[in-house]
This record gives sequence, structure tokens and C-alpha cells, in this order.
Amino acid sequence: MHDLWFSVQELHPNTYAISEYGHWEKVHSFLLIGERRAALIDTGLGIDSIKRMTDQLTDLPIDVITTHVHVDHIGGHGEFERLYVHSEEADWLEEGIKGLTLDQIRKDIGRDLTKSPPQSFNPDKFTPFTGKPTGLLEHKDRFDLGGRTLVVHHTPGHSPGHLVVEDLTNGLLFTGDLLYIDSPIYAFYPTTDPVKLLDSLAYISRIPNINNVYGSHNTLSIPNTIWTDVTEAVRDLCEKDLAHFGTGVHTYGLVEIRF
Repeated sequence: MHDLWFSVQELHPNTYAISEYGHWEKVHSFLLIGERRAALIDTGLGIDSIKRMTDQLTDLPIDVITTHVHVDHIGGHGEFERLYVHSEEADWLEEGIKGLTLDQIRKDIGRDLTKSPPQSFNPDKFTPFTGKPTGLLEHKDRFDLGGRTLVVHHTPGHSPGHLVVEDLTNGLLFTGDLLYIDSPIYAFYPTTDPVKLLDSLAYISRIPNINNVYGSHNTLSIPNTIWTDVTEAVRDLCEKDLAHFGTGVHTYGLVEIRF
């Protein structure tokens, strides 16, 4: 599919990444199509109409699954009727995102573009989506798309209501901002809890029967060897606390580190 702003890649049968490589964050949203319904994991930056892309890929009704309520993941929410979010971030979706000023959001949305955005986009007037969700999600809720079942896992850390989405039928895991490669994972973002983030990384590393992992930024496909790298990164992060905690065994949520 040719488009001036979005890039579309088929990752697996009826599974598409809709990417915004022209923005410095290199954001990916994911369309998963079943026999009766489709699910859109996040809606991108909102610089251009993501619905223009989904309309070309399916005519099935679409449920939007929000990995978390940050600007770069909810930009196109206003184009869809059925919006789902974890209960801990429902107020963010309705009332606005906590932790960042509108001035900072506008600065970040419009900087370092490598593609020309549509003429309708004006970063100085950009306002993040707010609206009432259709439904609230909890840990291990499921979406039956018809011949394809998705499971959401509550993985707080990057934000309180962060979710990763498991395609149980095909062994795919969509990790949102909990895990991606080629740039730092932010453990000290204004809305982040580093201990819970480590806990959630440990949790997803134990989800069985995962064949492919996809993050929401940068390089699409994450090698399965990532779990070894995650373990080493968690240890490195924890080692930085030695001056405060001393040697011995320290437990970070589910992650036990021995020094």
C-alpha cells in the first residue's frame, strides 16, 4: 500500500503493522483481523488519519485496544467507535494525560519529522484525544475476533494501566511500550514505576508459546533472544542501586537479583 505518511507491512496472515516512520518516535499500530471482527492495537500519533488505512485493509467492525494512554498511542481514537482501555487509565482517556504539559506534547509531536505531514496537521494546535471508553479492561480479558482469540495482560510500569496483547491463536505478542528495541526503555518517565516495570518484564518473559514479539517503536520484530537481553538489562539497572541497598539478595517485584 502506498501512502505519503503511513507504511503498512503484513507481519502474519491478517496481521498488519501500520507505521509512522516519518516521526522521530517511529510509532507502530497493529491491525489484527478475525473472521467476524478486527482489533486495532493503538491508533498512533494522530498526525494523519489511520482510519484511511484500516478502511483499505478490512470492512469488519474494529475494536480499539489501547496499550496505554500516551499521546503517541491514542492519536486516532476519535475515528473509531469502540475504544477499550485498562481501568487504571480510564480517567486519563476521559480527562487528559497526566505528567506532561500541553506545551511539551505539542513540541514533541511536531519535531524531527523526516516526512512531510498532511497539510491539515498543525503541531501548535494539536490537542490529544479525550473521550469516554466503550469498555474497561482487566488482566487476562479476552477478545474473540472469530477464529482468533486475543488476551490482554496488565503490565504496569511504563504507565499504571499498560497492557500487552497476546494473539493466543498465532503465538504473537504485542508489547506496546513495555518492550521495544533500538532506543532506551524509559524507566523514569513521569508516569513510570521502575519496580513495576521490572516486574512486568519478568512476567511477559514467562508467557508460553510466543513465536514473534512486536514492540510499538523502532524495529518491528523483536528477536526471541530478547529475554536474555532483558534479564541482563534488569540486572544492570538493579546494580545501580547497590550504593543504596548494599550487597545481598534484593527483590524487585517478581525479579530477584543476587549481588
